[in-house]
Amino acid sequence: MQDLVERRQLSHVAVAAGEQRSAAGRAHVPLPWRRAWQNIFPFIVVGGIWEIVAHLGLFPRRLFPPLEAVARAFIRLTLSGVLPHHALDTLLRLSAGFALAAIVGVTIGILMGRSRRAEDIFLPVISIGAPIPGLAYTPLFLLWFGLGNVASVLLVAFVSAFPIIYNSWTGVKAVKDIWVRSAHAMGADDRRLFRHVILPGALPYILTGLRLGLAQAWRILVAVEMLAAVPWGLGWLIFGAREFLDTDVMLAGIAVIALIGLGLEKLVFERLEQFTVVRWGMMT
Repeated sequence: MQDLVERRQLSHVAVAAGEQRSAAGRAHVPLPWRRAWQNIFPFIVVGGIWEIVAHLGLFPRRLFPPLEAVARAFIRLTLSGVLPHHALDTLLRLSAGFALAAIVGVTIGILMGRSRRAEDIFLPVISIGAPIPGLAYTPLFLLWFGLGNVASVLLVAFVSAFPIIYNSWTGVKAVKDIWVRSAHAMGADDRRLFRHVILPGALPYILTGLRLGLAQAWRILVAVEMLAAVPWGLGWLIFGAREFLDTDVMLAGIAVIALIGLGLEKLVFERLEQFTVVRWGMMT
């Protein structure tokens, strides 16, 4: 019996020692490197699958080029200045349209959440307009505002405002009544109530709406650049490359869109979250 007890104790000690060694092994790997590997690994898998399909010859090489051909096109267009010019023009249109959508969308959403009358006015219109695909509005905006940048920016703002309005409205509605009553009981006026209770409580929803609005803005902008006869832009580049079956150029343009989207997420939204809702304890 004593031998059995000793064996069990030894086994527990061995298990604990193994857990300590594994924890120590994980501690030796720096956290930033581990996060970087977790972010890069999916792209390595997708790139490997792409390369396998490209080299198997299931599709014509001109239509399904390997990654090295896409990289060569990316470098060539970047060094010649063509790709940065297209990307800059697209970014300017995106920034103008999305900024307009963010200002108008957050304002209307908060008004809807705080005012029953505003909700009754805006909600039916938004409920009808939001499900309509953004491309369906494109001919109207081109007829009303003509070809060029004005129609592109206004269409981006119009389409991307819907998810921002919805989420801002939902965020204000989601603020707990007990928080509002407690603030009133402590003597908070409407201005302090909005600044210290309503806005922090609704901000996670607002940030989600801004993310969804940015995704909508990208989709409609790339599409409208193909139709609005703008001289420069990533959508125009992709559409023009299609005419000559330059799939590598098309993929290079798509890669730039992905990189810009990733940069906006990491450099803007994540930092904004860390500075606001994570710092306030609203998110972890």
